Amino acid sequence: MARVPESQRVRDALENAVVDGHYRPGERLDPARLEEEFGCSRTPIREALQALERSGLVQIRPKQGTYVTELSVSELAERFEVMAELEGMAARLAARSIDQEALEELERALLECERHAAAGDADPYYYANARFHGIVYDSCGNEYLRRQAHALKRALQPYRRLQLRVPDRMRRSLAEHRAIADAVRRGDAETAENAARDHVLVQVKEFSQLVRTWRQLTEPVREAG
Repeated sequence: MARVPESQRVRDALENAVVDGHYRPGERLDPARLEEEFGCSRTPIREALQALERSGLVQIRPKQGTYVTELSVSELAERFEVMAELEGMAARLAARSIDQEALEELERALLECERHAAAGDADPYYYANARFHGIVYDSCGNEYLRRQAHALKRALQPYRRLQLRVPDRMRRSLAEHRAIADAVRRGDAETAENAARDHVLVQVKEFSQLVRTWRQLTEPVREAG
């Protein structure tokens, strides 16, 4: 198995720390303290924070520091709604244009999702899930849509990882993936579009409830002054 890059290890750990409430919305992240906590140099810390800024999980403020982002449930829901439309469009176009090699890659990603779901491993499942969706985007035949879908997927990565903690979500996610893959394989563009859109929209309701619970447990903090 390939070794996980240090910056990705730190990024994943920070994402988990935020969603677990260890670092709360509005809290400042101290790079020196993170170096000590993760036992690594400043470079992977900086790379991880930059990646988390691109995803929207943190904000890097010049001359002030890095802070955990505070987004409302409604703001997150809006982003997921846009993601649902991009997912649906990409699946519709992919059903018309995907080639055999990509179909085989899609099946391999799906089998990997099945393996991790059976083991109850949420984080490995997420990355197999991300590959599954990426193959659909890359097979849509529309370069602008492909870029936009990948960009928004990266921005929503920590939140899509969070919703996998909803009880039984991995099993249901897997069934939704199978429906998408089957429709794409058959060339059924309309069914593929609806299945892919619904796959994201169902997360909005579940994720909104999860975030509300999370917010209640992790009230925003402010530094004095």
